[in-house]
Amino acid sequence: MDGIFGWLGEHGAYQELIRHMALADGATTAAPAPVHSTPQFGLGAVSRSGKADTCVENGLAVGVMGRPRFVDAALAQIDEERGPAAAIAHGWARHGEHSLSHIEGSFALAVLDIASRTACLALDRVGAERLCYAHRHGQLVFGSSARKVAAHPDVNRSIDPQAIYDYLYFHTIPAPRSLYQGVRKLLPGQLAILKNGRLETRFYWRADYTPADADFAARRAEFRALLDQSVRAVDTPETAAFLSGGTDSSTVVGALSAARGGPVDTFSIGFDAEGYDEMAYARCAAGRFASRAHEYYLKPEDIVSTIPVIARSYDEPFGNNSAVPTYVCARAARDAGFERMLAGDGGDEIFGGNARYAKQGLFELYGRLPLLLRRGLVEPLAHLPGLSRRFPLAKLRSYVDQANTGLPLRMESYNFLHRTPLDEIFERDFIHAVDPSTADAALVETYTRTASDHYLNRMMHLDLKFTLADNDLRKVGTMTEAAGIEVHYPLLDDRMVAFANRLPVDYKVRGQMLRWFFKEALSDLLPAEIINKSKHGFGLPFGVWANQHAPLGEMVGDSLSDFKKRGWMRPAYLDHMLAMQRGPHASYYGVMIWVTMMLERWLAANGAA
Repeated sequence: MDGIFGWLGEHGAYQELIRHMALADGATTAAPAPVHSTPQFGLGAVSRSGKADTCVENGLAVGVMGRPRFVDAALAQIDEERGPAAAIAHGWARHGEHSLSHIEGSFALAVLDIASRTACLALDRVGAERLCYAHRHGQLVFGSSARKVAAHPDVNRSIDPQAIYDYLYFHTIPAPRSLYQGVRKLLPGQLAILKNGRLETRFYWRADYTPADADFAARRAEFRALLDQSVRAVDTPETAAFLSGGTDSSTVVGALSAARGGPVDTFSIGFDAEGYDEMAYARCAAGRFASRAHEYYLKPEDIVSTIPVIARSYDEPFGNNSAVPTYVCARAARDAGFERMLAGDGGDEIFGGNARYAKQGLFELYGRLPLLLRRGLVEPLAHLPGLSRRFPLAKLRSYVDQANTGLPLRMESYNFLHRTPLDEIFERDFIHAVDPSTADAALVETYTRTASDHYLNRMMHLDLKFTLADNDLRKVGTMTEAAGIEVHYPLLDDRMVAFANRLPVDYKVRGQMLRWFFKEALSDLLPAEIINKSKHGFGLPFGVWANQHAPLGEMVGDSLSDFKKRGWMRPAYLDHMLAMQRGPHASYYGVMIWVTMMLERWLAANGAA
């Protein structure tokens, strides 16, 4: 895994330590990026992709991972001539942490002031990169992966039981927690400052939801210019594009085709399983833009061969099963000779495209009814003894019960860990070692931290963190890197995100119509079939295929059998999930089976206790 790593603080065997950290997350050799170490600090990078850079000058040691873009013309010139780490060093000497306002794009950076023993770590605004850290025994240790940080001898490598619970709840381990006790992760737009031996975290950037003027023609012109600009900024002759047939990937392909004035290469994945395949929409978009379409239909054996890649590529357990088609698609592009791919991730979360935005609006309407009507008529009717479990009152009761649960926790009512009592899922010792309430508290914290009091903006702010930074960007970024591809997200360009955030709320979701402005502004670019299609996603028919393909079913059975020995989940519950997945609920229970299996596969592949 490419990235930066190092520490600030006294350490005797510093030359041995810097080599140890370089190889900590499975790399067989450190790339030839500069490595610096003294008794006072260490700084290194692994950079097969050219995305990691280091610089030591004028008392500052700087490491940066990603593709930062410098707004300041002088810093941009230094970046072009000497690289981004040198540009950051010069910016820091002039402006200190305020220089972050001059940096956009994807980045994770560390600035160490050796003489004053101060340091700053910072992460980009959308969390396209990642940065982990630990502050122990006077040492500040940092790294692009949790395993690099945990490799430092002053850091505790013990697995945090709460992280295991969070993984099973969210299917990933959301920042700021990491798998290891004492190792933390920066949030998007956040920095950590070490000064006088104390470490403080705060946000250098917050999403601005102040609504702009609702002039459709002006906003459309601005949007189309930004779309063209964001695509051109990351296009090279070696660039191809993901094409799922959804609105976002089709938009990126259309914009890229227009910018080039000719066809582009697109890569699509299909599934020979009812309800999962969207190849018809991908072909529709490919036909509209005359792209050179590359198609592959995923098979169960592809899942079997990709699972070990997933287990060794992520630095923490990761449970989003669409990592499989993402890897296979990126691998096909690499085999075809491409080095970069553009992905459409982010459009739903900034323009209002997730179905839950409209659905939750229906529940929010209930709170606007007069209290007397709700408490005096609707709720007594919904809970009539003997009738509330029968149609249609059962529907009314479900609606009322969900509406009375505030956002964002209402959206978690179908979470596996809320559907069954925890003492039926987990062993007693594990329950005593964790605090289940912290998962919901993390959601509430991000939701209420939004610089807007409108529920829609708050939901989208929540998704920027949990759906994108903690999940989808980790999925795509890690799998493309494993395939030898560098990925870019034009719809998550900082300028595009700032523009979308400030759109009026009803430009995002208008009644039950999702991403109203986005679709209207692109009505001349996208095929009507794609604009009007329902939201689907890049899903995987894992639960169904595990019943049909013997090697995959055996892998599931063996993995769960091994996982039983860890003493976290009750064997009876694991058996119940497996029976339900092998019976009438293959798709539903297949999700949790996959999550649990990938936890075991990761632990086994990485020698974790």
